[in-house]
Amino acid sequence: MTKFARLDRLPPYVFATVNQLKMDERHAGKDIIDLGMGNPDLATPDHIVDKLTEAARKPQNHRYSASMGITKLRLAIANWYKRRFDVDIDPENEAIVTIGVKEGMSHLILVTIRPGDVVFTPNPTYPIHPFSSIIAGGDVRGIPVGPDENFFDNLVTATRQTWPKPKVLILSYPHNPTTEVVDLAFFEKIVGYAKEHNIMIIHDFAYADLVFDDYKAPSFLQAKGAKDVGVEFFSMSKSYSMAGWRVGFCVGNPEIIGALRRIKSYLDYGIFQPIQIASIIALNGPQDCVAAIKDTYQSRRDALISGLNRAGWNIKSPRGTMFVWAKIPDQYLKMGSVEFSKMLINKAQVAVSPGLGFGEYGDEYVRFALIENNMRINQAVRGIRQIL
Repeated sequence: MTKFARLDRLPPYVFATVNQLKMDERHAGKDIIDLGMGNPDLATPDHIVDKLTEAARKPQNHRYSASMGITKLRLAIANWYKRRFDVDIDPENEAIVTIGVKEGMSHLILVTIRPGDVVFTPNPTYPIHPFSSIIAGGDVRGIPVGPDENFFDNLVTATRQTWPKPKVLILSYPHNPTTEVVDLAFFEKIVGYAKEHNIMIIHDFAYADLVFDDYKAPSFLQAKGAKDVGVEFFSMSKSYSMAGWRVGFCVGNPEIIGALRRIKSYLDYGIFQPIQIASIIALNGPQDCVAAIKDTYQSRRDALISGLNRAGWNIKSPRGTMFVWAKIPDQYLKMGSVEFSKMLINKAQVAVSPGLGFGEYGDEYVRFALIENNMRINQAVRGIRQIL
């Protein structure tokens, strides 16, 4: 039997058990409300789709594109950062287009670490953060993050206790799955930490626009000296509801961007050019669609939080992301997140993501994704109320 060494290093896929149960129940005719996978259900705004359609009808756009992204899109990215965060980005040397954040981060990790290098990631966290390092042969150390944790203090402690010293720190705020948010002062401390310990920072900024209650998410690159130590990824998936389009970008330190550009030049020819052209329209065009998408998620958040609180499951209202991170009620805590998630499917007909799938420190939690309309969310709450 052929051995696949890199695959053998990957842990079991925790979500598979719950996903299979969900599908089995649906095949049996049950109406399972899926609040599991964070797959946006909202349509991409019309003006973006219209531009895609127009560009796709031009034969010159059907040829190979550029692996680093077309010039006008990189210029739009630089202008977007200047308008949003007053951060100057050189579109030639400090920006690169990626096929979503997962592809970009995976290839960046592949080109920046060697087997045995230590990579710090939050725990729990979005799976590609540790998995990209595991696939590349790195040694991943999880830093506890969550409502009852001081991430920076945990980071400092872990650095003292780790040998060899970490080479990369991956961050993501607003954070998936815990929904934790930070201020600019946090990123300034991170820059100082990175310079002191000679660590590269990668910040995943996927939920920059999905923020609520007057909170505004800072960019890591707003911190003084941030470009000296790291880069930031942004995804079009959430802000513009373009998940299936697979468009992201990475900006920041020119040496790191150059490394990603070089490895991508060996591996791909870039995104289908009409998609890149439509992405220019998204970044340069009216941004009221982004506000409308954010407001929709906020309305769903409020419906779920208020409904669960009335049912006796008291959960803090998140200020960011499209998720709710809920500690399992005390009477079910010993079950763990996988068995509790299975119970919600069987008895409440609601699918959620078990916290264990995001790391061992998440096993006392489940994650709700706000990917159903308010009527369906209220239906989910009624099902959960019956078992609470």
